[in-house]
Amino acid sequence: MTIATEPNPASTRTRRPRPPTAMTRSSALGLALALSWFSLLVLIPLALVVIQSVDGGWQTFRDTLTNPQTAAALRLTVTQAIYVTLINVVMGSLIAWVLVRDAFPGKRLLEVVIDIPFALPTIVAGLVLLSLYGPSSPLGVNVANTERSVFLALLFVTLPFVVRTVQPVLMELDRDVEEAAASLGASRATTLRRIVLPALTPAITAGAALSFARGISEYGSLVLLSGNLPSQTEVASVRVLTYIENGDDAAAASVAVILLVVALLVIMLLQLLNRVAASRG
Repeated sequence: MTIATEPNPASTRTRRPRPPTAMTRSSALGLALALSWFSLLVLIPLALVVIQSVDGGWQTFRDTLTNPQTAAALRLTVTQAIYVTLINVVMGSLIAWVLVRDAFPGKRLLEVVIDIPFALPTIVAGLVLLSLYGPSSPLGVNVANTERSVFLALLFVTLPFVVRTVQPVLMELDRDVEEAAASLGASRATTLRRIVLPALTPAITAGAALSFARGISEYGSLVLLSGNLPSQTEVASVRVLTYIENGDDAAAASVAVILLVVALLVIMLLQLLNRVAASRG
């Protein structure tokens, strides 16, 4: 004779899974520390700069931006940074491709040389460029005190950004997919356009954003080579320093806010292009 027993509710109760959004105590502590550190280094200083830019009222802000010398400096800085970024996207991607896909003598040396703009202090970079492309150039090329000097200096200091963002992604790219596409009759151009480029787009856009942000904020490498001629070769960073030296902190903050807005707009545009490329890919 068997005796039926009721199932124990405690034994049949299943543990409810933790909601995906729930945070552990250690995660919450880590997030709080990260946000606090980020706020101290980035958010609070940015907020103070914005507040300082309108400290003298909107009239001061408008007068600063409509000043012909300031407008010329902003225009020169942004346009040259855009040109340099476009060239870096092409040449940086090509250099990364050569470093990853090709084997040649001196490859290790080239890997080191590419990082020289990262290692050199910017004022040293300016001195190097001035000695090579200044009045005493051994090549007979003198671009000092011209817009080309700004372009050249920005090219020098922003060279590694696209290379170093694209290179690791290209190294991890599965070449079996490319070989499979080739075996199905796809040409090298089709494989590059439909397989390689969509995979590299996030890295290229990230490198382009870093290149542009560095370009509009560059100072040291331009001081010696460009000559800082008002309304000709003066860049926005030099203009900010001039305002500070003259005691006009509100005007300096106004120029800084404009550079910040331009950088954010370009980053948003690059992110949009990245999403469009990803959706099509």
